[in-house]
Amino acid sequence: MKQSFSELKQRAYKNIDDRKKTVAGDPYRLHFHIMPLVGLLNDPNGFVFYKGKYHMFYQWNPFQTEHGAKFWGHAVSDDLVHWEEAPIALAPDQDYDKNGCYSGSAVVFMEKLYVFYTGNVKNEHGKRESYQCLAVSEDGIHFEKKGPVIHVPGGYTAHFRDPKVFEKDGQWYMVLGAQTENEQGEAVVYTSSDLENWSFQGALAGSGHNGLKDFGYMWECPDLFELNGHEILVVCPQGLSPKGFEYNNIFQSGYFTGKVDYEKVSFEHRNFVELDRGFDFYAPQTTEDASGRRILVGWMGNADDGESTHPTIKYEWIHALTLPRELQWKEGKLLQHPVEELQLLREDEIQHTGVVVSEEAVVLPRVNGQVFELEIAIKNLAAASFSVEIGEKSTFHYDAKAQVCTFQRGAFSGNSVESRHCVLESLQNIRIFKDTSSIEIFINNGEEVFTSRVFEDPAIERVYFFAKDGHVTMDVQKWSIRRVTEY
Repeated sequence: MKQSFSELKQRAYKNIDDRKKTVAGDPYRLHFHIMPLVGLLNDPNGFVFYKGKYHMFYQWNPFQTEHGAKFWGHAVSDDLVHWEEAPIALAPDQDYDKNGCYSGSAVVFMEKLYVFYTGNVKNEHGKRESYQCLAVSEDGIHFEKKGPVIHVPGGYTAHFRDPKVFEKDGQWYMVLGAQTENEQGEAVVYTSSDLENWSFQGALAGSGHNGLKDFGYMWECPDLFELNGHEILVVCPQGLSPKGFEYNNIFQSGYFTGKVDYEKVSFEHRNFVELDRGFDFYAPQTTEDASGRRILVGWMGNADDGESTHPTIKYEWIHALTLPRELQWKEGKLLQHPVEELQLLREDEIQHTGVVVSEEAVVLPRVNGQVFELEIAIKNLAAASFSVEIGEKSTFHYDAKAQVCTFQRGAFSGNSVESRHCVLESLQNIRIFKDTSSIEIFINNGEEVFTSRVFEDPAIERVYFFAKDGHVTMDVQKWSIRRVTEY
C-alpha cells in the first residue's frame, strides 16, 4: 500500500530515533562532513544558494544501509561548514516516483526554489520507468510536487535521469544523463522559458558525438557551467575499462572542457579528465554562490562497490559527502580548493619550518591525530621519492623520477592494501584533511585530488615523513579541527 508523505516522514524519523544510540556509538562517525543520521546516503542533489543560505539535498534511504526507494534528505548552512539538518524535502509518495526520488538539481526563480528530480518507477514486471519531475518551495523547506514535466523521448531507454537546470541569456536549460537504445551514454539538453514546459533539443555530447568514440553505456549526473570563459561539462560515465592509472574505480567522474554551441546543441571538447584520483568519489554537483564562486560537492562513495564491507553498516549508517571545493580554471587545468570557510574549524595550530626529511622516519611534535588539517610546503625536493604515512596503513607517496603520485590505504576487509595513482610533473605542496574515517588530499593547490574512506585502527594516530635517495626540505602546518556534526 502506498504511503503518504506524512506517513513516510514519520517512519523515517522514528527510525532515526530508534537507532540514534547505535549510530552515535560508531568510532568512525565523521566530525566535519555531511552524513546520514541513519541509513544510506549517496548523491548530492539540489545544491543551491537561496535566501542567504546554502541548501544541500542528498539521496537518502532512511530505512536500510542499502540502495532502495530514495528520499531527499536536506541540510542547510550559512557558511558551508556548519550544517543543520532540515526537514525531509521529498519522499517517494506518488505514482511517478514511488520507487525513489532520484537525483536532480535546484534553481531560484521569482524568489521560489524550483527542484527538479527523477521519479523512479518499477512496474509489477520489474520494468523501469523514469520521469523528470518538478517540486516548488516558497521557503526552501516545504515543497509542493507539481509532477512530471518530461517523459523519456524516443530513442532512449528508461535510464534517463539526473536533471541539472541552469539559466543562460534568459533561457532555461536542462542537461540530463541518458542511455540510447543502442546502450550508449549521452548528455542531452532541454530548453524552457518558464521551467514548466520543456523542449527536447538533442544530444550535447556522448559516445559517437564530437569525435568521441565508445565512452560508456550510461552517463550520469551531468553538470554544465562556465568558468573563466571555459565551458565545462562534468559527467559520470559508466562502463569505462581501466586504462593504466585511469578509470580504476567501478564508475568514473570527470569533465570535458571546450565550446558549447547552444543553437546547434553540440560541444567541441577536449579529452575527458578525471576529477578525483581516490577510491571514493562520484556524482559531483556544483553551484554558484552569491560571490560568484563555483563550488563542488561529491558523494564520498562509488555505486555499490564494496559497500557490504563497510564497518559502519553494523552501526546502521553508510557513506558521506565530500568537503565543499571551490573550482578555478588556471593554465588549462581545473583546480579544486577546499572552501576558505573551512578555516573556521581550525584549532591548536602547530608550525614546523625548514624540516629536513631523509630515509629515517621523521616524527614532528604534535603532528598527529585522527582528525586534522595538514599543510606541507615542499621547499626542496632533492630525493628520489617523498612519503607521508598517516595512521595504520594510509600513505601518500611521490616518486620524483617516475613523476607518479600514489595513495595507498588498507582494504576494508583482510590485511591487504590497495592503491590509486596519477601522473604529476612536480610536487610543490600537499594539503590533507583527515577525518575519523575519510581522507582528502589536495596536491599542488588542487591540481590533483585523492578522496577516500579509510577504516583503520583509531588508536594509531601517527604521521611519519620519509624520503628516499636524498632529502626533502619542507614547512609543515597542522591544525586540529572542531567537531560540527550532531553525533
